[in-house]
Amino acid sequence: MEIDHITGMIIDEAMNIHKSLGPGLLESVYETVLTKKLRCVGLDVCRQKMVPINFEGLHFEEAFRCDLIVEDRVVVELKSVETLHPVHKKQLMTYLRLMNLHVGLLINFGAPMLKDGLTRIVTGYEPSDSSLLRINSLATAQRK
Repeated sequence: MEIDHITGMIIDEAMNIHKSLGPGLLESVYETVLTKKLRCVGLDVCRQKMVPINFEGLHFEEAFRCDLIVEDRVVVELKSVETLHPVHKKQLMTYLRLMNLHVGLLINFGAPMLKDGLTRIVTGYEPSDSSLLRINSLATAQRK
C-alpha cells in the first residue's frame, strides 16, 4: 500500500472522529478511538511505541513514546490543544529521525475545524505521480 494512501486513510478517519466527537476531549480518547477505527479499515497500528535514543555511547530504550505508528511507515502524533506550537512539529520530526521514517502526521483534535489542526511532515520521501493527495499533485505539476 502506498504511503500517500495510508496517510489519506488516517486523515479520513481522524476527520470522521472529529466530526462525531468534536474537539476538546482528552488526547488519550482520540488515540484509542483512532487506533480502533484504523484497525477496522485494515491498517496495522502500534500505540505508544517506545523510541530509543543513543547519546554519547549510552543507550536509552525508553527515551520517548510515539503515539501511533501505522503500517510501520507513518508516525502519527496526536494533540488536543487549542493551538499547536512549533515544539509539536519538532517532536514529530525527532521521532521521524530517530526511527528512520519519512512521513508523519501531526493531528490536533483540539482545533475547532480539524483541517486547521492537520500537519503532514515529509522528510526524504518523494510521492508517486499517481498520489491522491492534492498537495502532492500540485507540487508534481509545478516541478514539470
